[in-house]
Amino acid sequence: MEIKKNVPNNTVTRKLTDIDAPTGNVYESVTIIAKRANQISTELKQELNRKLADFSTNVDSLEETFENREQIEISKYYERIPKPVLIATEEFLDGEVVFKENK
Repeated sequence: MEIKKNVPNNTVTRKLTDIDAPTGNVYESVTIIAKRANQISTELKQELNRKLADFSTNVDSLEETFENREQIEISKYYERIPKPVLIATEEFLDGEVVFKENK
């Protein structure tokens, strides 16, 4: 999954008028953002699990546990990327989220 560069790592105060502008209803907008955040979270988790599967072993012994530098770097990368809600909010405000109106 490609993460945009302009997504902040920290929470940002937003104007409610900006959030409800695309739908006309702030609650509907928040629901759309939450659903997209769940999709992003699932994609990131699957991607991380695929990358870490290369390092898994069949032995669960404490004696054979060792530190793998590549595995640590992969984990640190995923810890540093913005939270899925922040990514989803940016996508929504930039008009990149497609949603269907229920009327």
